[in-house]
Amino acid sequence: MASLKTYLVQYFSMTDDLLPQAEAEAAIREGVSFKGTNLLILVLAIFIASLGLNTNSTAVIIGAMLISPLMGPIIGLGLGVGVQDFELLKRCLRNLLMAAGFSMLTSTIYFLISPVSEGHSELLARTSPTIYDVLIGFFGGGAGIVAIGSKSKGNVIPGVAIATALMPPLCTAGYGLATLQMNYFLGATYLFIINSIFIALSTFIGVKFMHYKPDVSVSVNPERSRRVRRIVYTVSILTLLPSLYLTYNMLRQSRFSANADRFISQQFNFPSTQVLNRSAVIEHGEKIITVTLIGKVLPADSLQLAMSAQLDHYGLQGAKLNIIQGDSPDLSELKNGLPTMNDIYELARTSISAQQVTIDSLKSMIAIAQINDTIAGRIAPELKVLFPQVQEIAVSRAIFGNINTQTLDTVNTVLVKYASPLPRAKEEEFIRFLEARLQKKHLQLINVGNQVKFSKNTISQESKK
Repeated sequence: MASLKTYLVQYFSMTDDLLPQAEAEAAIREGVSFKGTNLLILVLAIFIASLGLNTNSTAVIIGAMLISPLMGPIIGLGLGVGVQDFELLKRCLRNLLMAAGFSMLTSTIYFLISPVSEGHSELLARTSPTIYDVLIGFFGGGAGIVAIGSKSKGNVIPGVAIATALMPPLCTAGYGLATLQMNYFLGATYLFIINSIFIALSTFIGVKFMHYKPDVSVSVNPERSRRVRRIVYTVSILTLLPSLYLTYNMLRQSRFSANADRFISQQFNFPSTQVLNRSAVIEHGEKIITVTLIGKVLPADSLQLAMSAQLDHYGLQGAKLNIIQGDSPDLSELKNGLPTMNDIYELARTSISAQQVTIDSLKSMIAIAQINDTIAGRIAPELKVLFPQVQEIAVSRAIFGNINTQTLDTVNTVLVKYASPLPRAKEEEFIRFLEARLQKKHLQLINVGNQVKFSKNTISQESKK
């Protein structure tokens, strides 16, 4: 075990690969300054990044990040804290604020004069920082300081510039100012602050890890050093907290979307109806699932009731389910709010189909009512021969509601008035005859006996009273 530990220590040892402290510090201090050439390169890089964001071109944005000299003062912040050079720390803070200000101003001017003012995916990605951005900044800064302090730098520094993405948030903040969208400005500014602080924090840790010593020419105040370190840690923690909350919301939305997709994929499977569009969002704490269907129109109430009952099985408790079918006039729900001519044609077609379904249903109801109204006349000759005791008969469909279970059941009811009572066996035979003759099962036979039958004359007489 001891030999394995010794082997690993030797394997990861950087003693032979590190530059002398003075040489590494000189390289960092050289990149801190923002005057003349550096400032001009920064402004040009901002224009390039803004063009990349405006045209949604990832390649152009990467090129701008490679050109940008923004890493210099941020790495310098970590070095200043690590070697307790507070004059360097002040200079880096001043230069970083100036660089960020010039970058935002340049980006704002560009987007004010740009004819394209829409926010594309590369812009939107810079407005919702999470804990992952914190980790990218931290590990990117760690890779940067190790590369600067080593003899073989390779292509680490350009890679760090791309990974930590310092330029796009500043351009997005300028876009937010130019278009007066404060959510863009605040989100992008927060992302830039996250990257800057955690690159600097990682640099500070790297400097301590590589055992850089304070400059002997600078008077060191231990109390001041401790105070600065406390401020660094406090600012880092305070910067981290909002990202944790945003990460929680992101994971919550991601889990909700995954559950909703699984629910829709497994439950909305119909032979003649397909899912045209779906969305699952959390707005102001409310979970909303919207499903747009196209094809054969399904019974809205039954579909809503059946699908809502399945939500709990997919971890979607408390979610509001909106089902939009093809005859809905709400075109904004189709394909992310951009309906095509084909969508409109399909809506018109399914709307006509839905109306035809309604017409056919009404015709069917009328036909059933007409059959029930004329049934006594059609079977009267047979009843006279087979069951002469039957004096009057009526057939109807009744819907019975169970008070306890609140369920509904349709019952075919036969109202009969006998001239003379039928024996029990004869009555059962009568029921079997009706079921076969009317082609209806489970008939409910009710003997009205000598109950009063209200005719038109009776009703008019009651009205006069």
